[in-house]
Amino acid sequence: MNATHEVEVVVVGAGQAGLAGAYHLRRAGFAPERDFVVLDHSPAPGGAWQYRWPSLTYGKVHGMHSLPGMELTGADPARPSAEVVGEYFASYERAFDLRVRRPVDVHAVREGTGGRLLVETSAGNWATRALINATGTWDRPFRPRYPGQETFRGRQSHTARYRGPEEFAGQRVVVVGGGASGTQHLLEIAPYAAATTWVTRRPPVFREGPFDEEAGRAAVALVAERVRRGLPPTSVVSVTGLPLNDAIRAGLASGVLDRQPMFDRITPDGVAWDDGREVAADAILWATGFRAAIGHLAPLGLREPGGGIRLEGTRAVADPRVHLVGYGPSASTVGANRAGRAAVRDIRRLLAAADPLAA
Repeated sequence: MNATHEVEVVVVGAGQAGLAGAYHLRRAGFAPERDFVVLDHSPAPGGAWQYRWPSLTYGKVHGMHSLPGMELTGADPARPSAEVVGEYFASYERAFDLRVRRPVDVHAVREGTGGRLLVETSAGNWATRALINATGTWDRPFRPRYPGQETFRGRQSHTARYRGPEEFAGQRVVVVGGGASGTQHLLEIAPYAAATTWVTRRPPVFREGPFDEEAGRAAVALVAERVRRGLPPTSVVSVTGLPLNDAIRAGLASGVLDRQPMFDRITPDGVAWDDGREVAADAILWATGFRAAIGHLAPLGLREPGGGIRLEGTRAVADPRVHLVGYGPSASTVGANRAGRAAVRDIRRLLAAADPLAA
């Protein structure tokens, strides 16, 4: 399809951050389809939540903040979070008439004509004056490389493809990763597996007591500082430590959460350390996180020498037409809401400066 549509703003992604941005565009008077369009590559509403494993029920979800303007209430804690959040996002899109187009793959964003950006997609092209990029990280699971990885005779998988603990029944499983994902998956798999081994690059840091607002601000500030310096962001969770809740305490007491240092190589039958220790394994589960899915922005040359995109607020320093929400310090549900509002505020100023009659 060769059609090129002109709009004021293109929103790429319809997860929490993208829907928050679209909501604030509507509140600012932008009309869907005429003034802005939301493009989402997923087949259904729900953002990355629709890919969560069935055993992650809504009651196990931590820190799910409602989208702006519409609370998520009355959810059954025993239902899969993918279903609960997917239905909520679908209702939200209808309630605010956001008209999300899906499935649409965004291939590239490059310089267009007349000061506009050209967004090239599987459903045609859009020429836009501003871009809200809300593509998150789910499409870029990170799996580090280790010597011997290609020789392993068992199964290697990433938590992005995890479907539940039953797939590891009777197996010897090595879980790699010291974040919340690693501990959650390990504790869930352990009752089904023949044996489990937990390895991390750094000793885990367990956090006692409540994670209050002040601690949250301090954690976000650490990630924000990396983004300001043009470095790739770490996750907010990575700087908060692991909450020492009842499940973690039980895992420590039972020995399931007996952390081992990172192995040095992978063998055909397991993993090994340079000191001679070996652990036999049938499966390796990489709970090693994700990276920002921003490859489509490469033609704009936004990356700094440090490897990240330097931001002022949500605005890319190298191109004020581009806003990244759900990136770095806003990579949380509450952060995404705030970032969507901030991006729209700046975009209105940008459009007004270029044309006093606009926005």
